[in-house]
Amino acid sequence: MTNHLHKGDLPAGLNLGAVVAIDSETLGLNTKRDALCVVQLSAGDGDAHVVQLDRQNYDAPNLKALLIDSAVLKIFHYARFDIAAFKHWLGVDTTPLYCTKIASKLCRTYTDRHGLKDLTRELLGVDMSKQQQSSDWGAKTLSPAQIDYAASDVLHLHALRDRLEAMLAREGRAELAQACFNFLPTRAALDLEGWPETDIFAHS
Repeated sequence: MTNHLHKGDLPAGLNLGAVVAIDSETLGLNTKRDALCVVQLSAGDGDAHVVQLDRQNYDAPNLKALLIDSAVLKIFHYARFDIAAFKHWLGVDTTPLYCTKIASKLCRTYTDRHGLKDLTRELLGVDMSKQQQSSDWGAKTLSPAQIDYAASDVLHLHALRDRLEAMLAREGRAELAQACFNFLPTRAALDLEGWPETDIFAHS
């Protein structure tokens, strides 16, 4: 496994294939307040590309082009948060999407534990460390521990998708999952416009 740190943008001409795992790191959980700092990606080959964004202008044309490329499937864990951050800070609509958290909730109905750490432990036998989750991602220089943490969040998403796809098919919920993935950009737009967590389809 190799972690590649890129300042500002992905290198021109970098080909990550037709399916890319993506995650992001921000300064907090309030999308409009807390800046997007880092985007990490993996082609599923054991390597991770960690992009430390230039927060002065967010000029990252290669990364933005990948996010909007309709020929590249983007795998996330909790895509709703990441794509809202990309919409707000990078000005792009990320598509098409696959969300392992949504897939997990649809097929792993025997548990309420759908975090990435829980998923990788049960489905892949991998125990992930979350020690750097709350660290300062706005620091000028990222520590080796931060880079390793960022990388770990994308290195297992391809394998998780394969396992979850099989479970969704087994339970007859693959089409329902895809419909949920298709709705994610709308849910992210509602988040950015200020609609609360309460389901707008609810009676009250």
